[in-house]
Parts: sequence; structure tokens; C-alpha cells
Amino acid sequence: MIDFASCFSEYAVQISNTSCSLSKNSCISPGFIPSTQNDVTCLYKAILSTQKQILITLTWRKNTALYQGLNIKFGDDPSNTLELSTNSRSSRKLKGSKSLEFDTSKFEVFWDLSSARYQPGPEPVGGFYLFIIVDSKLCLILGDMAQKALDKKLKDGIQTAIFSLVSRQEHFSGNALYLTTRAQFCGNKTSHDILIRCSGEKEGLEHQVLSVFVDKRVMIRVTNLQWNFRGNQTIFLDGLLVDLMWDVHDWFFNSYPGSAVFIFRTRSGLDGTRLWLEENDQVLKDHDKVDFTLMIYSCKTI
Repeated sequence: MIDFASCFSEYAVQISNTSCSLSKNSCISPGFIPSTQNDVTCLYKAILSTQKQILITLTWRKNTALYQGLNIKFGDDPSNTLELSTNSRSSRKLKGSKSLEFDTSKFEVFWDLSSARYQPGPEPVGGFYLFIIVDSKLCLILGDMAQKALDKKLKDGIQTAIFSLVSRQEHFSGNALYLTTRAQFCGNKTSHDILIRCSGEKEGLEHQVLSVFVDKRVMIRVTNLQWNFRGNQTIFLDGLLVDLMWDVHDWFFNSYPGSAVFIFRTRSGLDGTRLWLEENDQVLKDHDKVDFTLMIYSCKTI
């Protein structure tokens, strides 16, 4: 990917305060058809009492109407994975447990997706549980049914490791830039509704406007996309500075398949001399410096 930091636009170093970037008349047109969410990948980091760090990657995938599944990867080795089908007709495959050993640690995975509820995307929104135990420490717990299942299976209780969501990647496909999702930028805060849309795509680049909404409020509005197809702007959410980067160059200027990328990344403090786009590009591996990263990738379909 091209070095974004070298392609500053008029929006590249603006700081946007939520209170001054709202639009009371913001209207999300019902005529837009949202792009389809195909994959969601979440990277979690757990720290055991021994200070050993455990990385767990969950990828919820829905490639076709016939396949929907969950891939669980432990650490950086792609061979240390567990693959689950989440649309199997056999309920026995949607509920179970499995023990594995990687890197001198014992991993125990418990899941029940038999009653899971889904919206259009591949990730369940309720009616399920998934929890992972590493070396007798709870390292991940997900789902509205998780705590009840955990208490039932482990009546004597269990120690809980410190774990957090480090990054989230979402892959969409569609014939228009219209993306909707939810994200939680701070662990003890509520989730936010995010909408990204490009209006006027049939009227030429000079008339198109890229807008990003958070909870139906306009956070950024980019015009003149023939020049401002890349940039970044800092917004405030939940008392945090969040760097928002966009790159829609390939969407408009490349032949099929075109793509667009949006990244939200939290940071601590306002350092005007060093933008996060100038840091090394191992975004997902530099866990100690990054609180949370949300990456949204959209691929254009014919």
C-alpha cells in the first residue's frame, strides 16, 4: 500500500471536536444499499499471572450463502488453529469443547452457537457463548450466555487473566461505498454506530462527498475527492483522541476490483509532531503502544 503519510491533503492534520462537527440536520438517505459484511477478525491479548502474553485471533467468516464459520488462531503460527462451522445442520457441531496444546500451554475452548442470532454479517449478536481457558486461566469470554455457561461448567470458579481487544478488521463488498458497523473504542464505554458513505458516485469525482458518521453525527466530510482521496483527521470519542484515516484511491481510479480502506486508531495525548501514520506499519503487532485499532476494508463488486 502507498505511504499514506506522504500524501497529505487539506484534511491531513485537522483536529475535529465532536461538539463542533455535529450536524443537526444530518440525514442518512434510505436510498443507499449497505455493502455486505463478509469477514470480521478480532485480535485479543491476554496476560497471565506469569506475565506470559497470549494472542487469540477470531475470524468470523461468511463467504457464500452456504458457508459460515469461525476460525480461532492461537499466537502467530497459522497452524495453531481451530475451525468451526457455524451454519452446520447438525446442532452437535455448533456446541462443544476442545483441548489443544501449543507452545507449552494448554488451551481449552468451549462454545455453543446452536441458538446464535445473526444480523446480515457473520458475527453473532446474541444467543451464544465462547470462552477460552489457557493454563487454567480464563483468557477470553464472549456472548450473552457465556457467564451462565462458565458458572455451570466450572462450579469452583476460575482465575481470570487480563485480556483486551487489540484490533478489529472488517471486510465488506458492494458496488457503492456505504458501510455500517459498530465499534467500542474504550473497554468501559458503550459501542458506537459507524456509517461511512460516499454520495454522488454517479456524478463524477468533483461532485462526490465522503462522510463518516458516528451515532448519526457527522464526524468528517471530505469534498474534492479527485485530490483528497487519501488523508487523516483526528476526532474525539469517549474522551479519547481517535485518528481516522481514509484511502479511497483504488476505489475510484483502479480497475476491478477497486477497494477502499478506513482505519480508526486510538492514541494517548496530542502529539502534533508525530502522526500515527508515520509509525512502523506493524499496526496489529505493536500491542503495547496501541490501545485499539479498527480497520474497515471494502472491495468493489461489479
